[in-house]
Amino acid sequence: MNPDILVIGGGLHGLSCALQAARRGASVLVVERHFLGRHASGSTAAGVRTLGRDPAELPLSLEAAETWHKMADLVGDDCGFKACGQLQVAEDDAAMASIAARIARLEKQGMHHEKLIGADELRELVPTISPHCVGAAWVSGDGSADPHRAICAFRDAAKRAGVNIIEQCQVISLGRNGQSWQIHTTKGDFSAAVVINAAGAWADKIAEMAGEPVRQAIRTSMMVVTERAGDVVRPVISSFGRKLSFKQTAEGTLLIGGGAQGRLAADKQSASVDVQALSVAVQAAVRLFPSMVGTRMVRAWAGMEAMTEDHLPVIGFSDQAEGLIHAFGFSGHGFQLVPSVGRVVADLAIEGKSNQQLDAFNVNRVSEKGVASC
Repeated sequence: MNPDILVIGGGLHGLSCALQAARRGASVLVVERHFLGRHASGSTAAGVRTLGRDPAELPLSLEAAETWHKMADLVGDDCGFKACGQLQVAEDDAAMASIAARIARLEKQGMHHEKLIGADELRELVPTISPHCVGAAWVSGDGSADPHRAICAFRDAAKRAGVNIIEQCQVISLGRNGQSWQIHTTKGDFSAAVVINAAGAWADKIAEMAGEPVRQAIRTSMMVVTERAGDVVRPVISSFGRKLSFKQTAEGTLLIGGGAQGRLAADKQSASVDVQALSVAVQAAVRLFPSMVGTRMVRAWAGMEAMTEDHLPVIGFSDQAEGLIHAFGFSGHGFQLVPSVGRVVADLAIEGKSNQQLDAFNVNRVSEKGVASC
């Protein structure tokens, strides 16, 4: 159990990195302090979105989009992915102008995945939407997936590739000894040439143990699911400038999220629902779909994940420690990136380089040592 690569964190990003490294011949161990997918991966709305991405993320996002359309080739299951499309709705002329300007900038960079549509086409796609909406950005190939099915698929594929997984295994300390890392955990000691920090909300703790303290916040995004409703909407819906993600599941329930934040426990080990904050997302959904009035909410929950100051992830080699690779800080929009980030991190771990440009995701953006030396 002394692998070539030890992955800290058993969420989807950790599993994707482990799977793709193992398929290239590396021996890989994943250690997870709770159980697989317990936090961000199991609490997400599972949007598969290129729409509205930061331009720095688009190369990874567009690569991932191709994989989602043939996900069974990667993990033997489609992970419940449905290319139902995603819409970012403009509720007024100012929002429409901002969306149009963004799409124009993308087209100048040679990216044509987003389409600007007017009110008539919007209503053809979503007949139930409120009449005050004036248009939208539309990506027909985007959609959503089933997060729990994805967790199981990536776990099973990783195991078939030879990855060892230990759950309820907390890292206590790690340090570099010659050409390898020594990792002390609650389930024993391990040695590995490469450590991948995919620890999510606890990634800063791992970075600090490795001698590279970083700044991150913990995001506690909330979701609510309603009772079954009639045919309300097929695409996934967001609203420009508002905290809203809205979709209807195959079972007919409505899933509402979009970034409303819950309450982080004092020990920073769990999060709970803040009903008042969640009501903002619910009100935004009702504003777009007035027919929802009277629909009963069945369940609400909050997840935990790392959030960086610029909301871009940290992906790449450590600036301070040899053999350490970071993959954390996805700030509420990491689900769609799982296949491409796993591929890139496997590149780094196996080959020491990647064909993707990763400068925007360098750890020095959030490094405490980097700030102190400026």
